[in-house]
Amino acid sequence: MTDHVAAQTQKTADAGNNQLWRDPARDPAERADALLAEMTPAEKIAQLYGVWVGASDEGGEVAPHQHEMEAPVDLDELLPQGIGQLTRPFGTAPVDPALGALSLLRTQRRIASANRFGIPALAHEECLAGFAAWGATAYPVPLSWGATFDPGLVREMAAAIGRDLRAVGVHQGLAPVLDVVRDARWGRVEETIGEDPYLVGTIATAYVQGLESAGVVATLKHFAGYSASRAGRNLAPVGMGVRERADVILPPFEMAVRDSGVRSIMHAYTDTDGVPSAADERLLTGLLRDVWGFGGTVVADYFGIAFLKTLHGVAGTFGEAAGVALGAGVDVELPTVKTFGEPLREAIAEGLVSEALVDRAARRVLVQKAQLGLLDKDWDPVPSALTGADEHLDKLRGTVDLDPEANRALARRVAEQAIVLLHNDGTLPLRGHGSKGSGPARIALIGPNADVPTAVLGCYAFPVHVGSQHPETPAGIELPTLREALAAEFPDCEVVTASGASIDGGHGDSTAGFAAAVELARGADLVIAALGDRAGLFGRGTSGEGCDAASLALPGVQEQLLDTLLDTGTPVVVTLISGRPYALGRAATESAAVVQTFFPGEEGTAAVASVLSGRTSPSGRLPVSVPGGAGAQPSTYLAARLGHLSEVSNIDPTPAFGFGHGLTYTTFGWSDLVVESEVAATDGEFELSCTVRNTGMRAGTEVVQLYLHDPVASVVQPVQRLIGYVRVDLAPGRGARVRARVPADLASFTGLDATRIVEPGELELRLSASSTDPRLTAQVRLTGPVRAVDHRRELYADFDVVPYEEG
Repeated sequence: MTDHVAAQTQKTADAGNNQLWRDPARDPAERADALLAEMTPAEKIAQLYGVWVGASDEGGEVAPHQHEMEAPVDLDELLPQGIGQLTRPFGTAPVDPALGALSLLRTQRRIASANRFGIPALAHEECLAGFAAWGATAYPVPLSWGATFDPGLVREMAAAIGRDLRAVGVHQGLAPVLDVVRDARWGRVEETIGEDPYLVGTIATAYVQGLESAGVVATLKHFAGYSASRAGRNLAPVGMGVRERADVILPPFEMAVRDSGVRSIMHAYTDTDGVPSAADERLLTGLLRDVWGFGGTVVADYFGIAFLKTLHGVAGTFGEAAGVALGAGVDVELPTVKTFGEPLREAIAEGLVSEALVDRAARRVLVQKAQLGLLDKDWDPVPSALTGADEHLDKLRGTVDLDPEANRALARRVAEQAIVLLHNDGTLPLRGHGSKGSGPARIALIGPNADVPTAVLGCYAFPVHVGSQHPETPAGIELPTLREALAAEFPDCEVVTASGASIDGGHGDSTAGFAAAVELARGADLVIAALGDRAGLFGRGTSGEGCDAASLALPGVQEQLLDTLLDTGTPVVVTLISGRPYALGRAATESAAVVQTFFPGEEGTAAVASVLSGRTSPSGRLPVSVPGGAGAQPSTYLAARLGHLSEVSNIDPTPAFGFGHGLTYTTFGWSDLVVESEVAATDGEFELSCTVRNTGMRAGTEVVQLYLHDPVASVVQPVQRLIGYVRVDLAPGRGARVRARVPADLASFTGLDATRIVEPGELELRLSASSTDPRLTAQVRLTGPVRAVDHRRELYADFDVVPYEEG
């Protein structure tokens, strides 16, 4: 033992039971400082990395996960210094939740007993579409959250996910994704919330609030620009300018940092204009901490620090990569120790990296552990799910339910609200059609998603993300197929099924199944075409991480199959279960109806069947535009004038269905626009109101969307952008007065000198049913000087909905 270590050990021993850092009554920062002063450099560094482990299905301690990108780690060698994080103990292999929790608590006891301070690890998991663990509820993917236009519901879902994580001993969840879709060909579109920064920011902020309310550290990702990679290719360079970054990419993060209570952020893999996010001090420290005031931890995306050497080439050694990342503001290396291990220790010893950077990062980690109770004198690794439980394996197995009925009911509500009815010629709802009003007598369900249990799951759902590598293990949750859901919803109807084709076309004659499909279609009263994606990773699917698309044509021969079904003359209702929007060709206008879902989770098929029958009225709205053609990409509704159809290009980017679009089974009238003042100062606000009335025969939901159009500005602006929205639920014949307060700050943008400003001039405030369906427009004007604003500006339009009855 060196003299330094001996001195530190004696110092710790002398402190005894009076250690300040053990006192939960003290401020977490004060506790972290006191502990940091007692630690050796090696002990500090040990708090800055994770170890990828897998829980034991026999309740034993976790075992290091062997990953192809990393050499195996020796836990016995690492433990005396401590361990900062445990990576995905539940999300690495199928494990019974109760035994996984037992394995984790036993491991935590070992970690705490092996280091001289008794510090346990912080355990993190993926939770992008629910807790990514065997047997846990698979909720709809984030693109479906966006389709709900309902932050309150998403907050409720996130709180449920957080409770399940904490119940088994997990402290941090790696969600939500705040990347704004810039090119729908990108494989990770399913993980995003949509193509508009205001929608992304409000929904993501609600998710964080829910997760944090359960005591779980939420993680914003990917900071920043990942979704703007060139040609929609995963990890490809990002070439956007300062205004796109400031006005489109950064606002959701800014909103969440300011208003959600988030405690962690993950850097993006990509480089922007040659600077990787993991090496960008201006982003991770200058903006995030010095301007926005973020006080939590910045964690690496998996292997992201090593990528500074191996992929980006901005570091010559792993030690140099560690120094660059620490200097930029990355605090924790995930998923496992690589650059922050021996390479960092050697770089510090050689004077290439300042120990002060280690102290800075370790302090942030220890503050967070203090907040989580991991430094408390009475810390107990037993999670709530195992409180009072018998640790005998036979008695413990199967006692922790991560998919209770309450979760399933919540997953069902999210799935139902996220379903978007794109087109309907009156065929839907199906109840009321047919001889007995119970639907068609014979339905031909045709398509590659007709009878596949996992069709409803995104790439980060456990049965897809991990379960696919363990085909011998059951999914752990009930996943009714669309065929089964339709049979349950229409018990008096005959449902016949054919796949017609595979998702991606497969091998050999990809149209070999068309003949059988046509025969079924011609003998049916109605065709339901079950089309879309198969989620996967790195080319093993048509949607998901590393599953980028060359165009937005339906994968494989699905469009050909759809056209063939349309040619039969039997009415065709198209149901899409996908991770991104696709061009629909003739079906956009020639089908009987089009129903869009974005990987709606374990209750998704039942939700689709319920909407088709009419038991549930559709209320989702598109969080991304559906393209009119497969090749006009990249294109989103946030385009400037020359990004829309013009005489100077032969390519028409006009969407078939625009952002915010969604039909219902009723009709709504909009009227009586009142603008309290048509003129406001650049530091003032506007107030406007209108009446929305359900003029149909069924209950329904209108989503009032408020768009801003700035016709003349000092820099090019999008034709319009969303600045507020509210859901309005109305019974037949009922109405509501919808009022909106619109701060002038919402008209701000990044000006010529990269300063955010509010300019005087004419504006339009468009109360709309979608980006392509304005209903009432207020012509208003801002007066006074150009006003500079910053991160303290107002970010929201406030809505008030006051129902009233006719007569």
